[in-house]
Amino acid sequence: MIDARNFGALREVFREWPPADVAEVILDVPEDEQVIIFRVLPHALAADVFEYLDVDSQQKLLRAMAHEQVVAILNEMSPDDRTALLEELPSAAARQLIRLLTPEERHVAQSLLGYPEGSVGRLMTPDFIAVPEDWTVQQVLDYVREHGQDSETLNVIYVVGERGKLIDDIRMREFLLRPLTAKVSDFRDQTFVALRVNDSQQDALNVFRKYDRTALPVVDSNGILVGIITIDDMLDVAEKEATEDIQKFGGVEALEEPYMRIPLWRMIRKRAGWLVILFLGEMLTATAMASFQDEIARAVVLALFLPLIISSGGNSGSQASTLIVRAMALGEVTLRDWWRVAFREIRAGLSLGLILGAIGTLRVALWSIAGEKYFHRELYGPHWPLVAITVGLALVGVVLWGSLSGSMLPFVLRRVGADPATSSAPFVATLVDVTGLIIYFSIALVIMRGAML
Repeated sequence: MIDARNFGALREVFREWPPADVAEVILDVPEDEQVIIFRVLPHALAADVFEYLDVDSQQKLLRAMAHEQVVAILNEMSPDDRTALLEELPSAAARQLIRLLTPEERHVAQSLLGYPEGSVGRLMTPDFIAVPEDWTVQQVLDYVREHGQDSETLNVIYVVGERGKLIDDIRMREFLLRPLTAKVSDFRDQTFVALRVNDSQQDALNVFRKYDRTALPVVDSNGILVGIITIDDMLDVAEKEATEDIQKFGGVEALEEPYMRIPLWRMIRKRAGWLVILFLGEMLTATAMASFQDEIARAVVLALFLPLIISSGGNSGSQASTLIVRAMALGEVTLRDWWRVAFREIRAGLSLGLILGAIGTLRVALWSIAGEKYFHRELYGPHWPLVAITVGLALVGVVLWGSLSGSMLPFVLRRVGADPATSSAPFVATLVDVTGLIIYFSIALVIMRGAML
C-alpha cells in the first residue's frame, strides 16, 4: 500500500487494529515508512500507537515527523506516558517539546515532572472521574457519559469532599447495580487505599500487589486527590525492577538502558567495577592457599578436590542469596525475620552438605577401590580413607557456611541501607571461596595429622 501510495486504504486497515498491533508493525518497517504510517493515522490513534513504542523509537519518530504532527501527538498522549518520554530526553529537548503543548497540557506536564524522579507523582495521570457524595447514581452516570471520554479508566469512581479531598473509591459496578435515585453517600464506606505523591514506585508496586487493584488514587500531603495510577504503569515498574535485580545478580551495575542502546564504554564501566572487586576478592583465595602451601606440598592429593569444595560452597551460597533477595522483594521476608531465616538455612545447609558430603566420600572411595582393582595403582594414595573423610566433612562445613552466609548477606545490606540485590551470586561465591579454603584445610589438618600432614 505504501509503494502504491494507497494511503486511504492503509488508514482504513489500521483503523480496525489494536494500537499495540499497529506499533508492532511500525517497528518492523524502515524508519522512512514508519513516518508515512504515522502521517496517515488519525490523531487519536497515532497518539495511542505512539505510547506503545519504546523511548528510543519514539525519539527517532519525533525527529522525523512534521512539526504539526509532533504537536498533535504530544497533546493527545496520556500524561503519564508523556512524562515517561520527557524524563528520558535531555533537558533541552524536553523543554523544547513542553513548549509545543497547549497551556493546559503544559501545566500538567510540568507539574508531573516536578515530582522527584522515581516517585509515584511521575507515574500518575490527572485524568479520572471524581464526584461529590451528595450526587445520585443518575447524576454520576450522566457525568460519566459527558466527561468519561478522557478518563484513564472508568473501573473506579472517586468520591471527593471539600476542596477535592478523597473520601472513597467505588467500583463502577456499584453504580450500575444501584437504583438511579440512590445517593453516593448511601453506599460509600470510606474504606479505601491511596498512595502519596512522594511514595516510591517500588512501594506503590507492593501496594498494588497486596491489595490486588487495577488502579489506585494518589493524594497530596493534605489528602487532596491529585491523580491515579493504573496497573499498566505498575507492570512497567515491575519489569524495570526485575531487570535491575537480575543484572545485579549477575555482578553488574544496573544498566538503566537497553543492552543494544547503551554506549559500549558506559557498559564496560558498569561491568568493570564489580569485576575488579571480585578479582581482588579472589586474590584472597591465593593468599589463603599460600598459607597452606606446606600442607599442599606434603599432601598434593588435597589440591585435586579444591574446585569441588569451593564451587559447592559458592553454589549453595548463591542459591540462598537468590532465594532471600527475591523473598525480600516480594515482601515475604523482612529484617525482623533474620533469625528464622538463619535457623532454616542452618538446617537446609546441613542437610544439603550431608548429601554432597556423602556423594563426595563415596566418589573418593569408589575411585580408589577401582584404581587398585583395575589399574593396579593408588589414585589417592594409601591413606585414601582419610582423604574421603576429609572431603566429606569439608563439603558439609562449606555448604553449611555458604548457605548461612549467602542468606544473611542480604539482611546485612538491607540493614545498612544498601540494595540486597547487590549480594550477587558472583559476590557470594567469591566470599565463600576464601572461607571454604580455610574450612577445608583446617579439617584436613585435624584428620590427616600424623598420617599425611
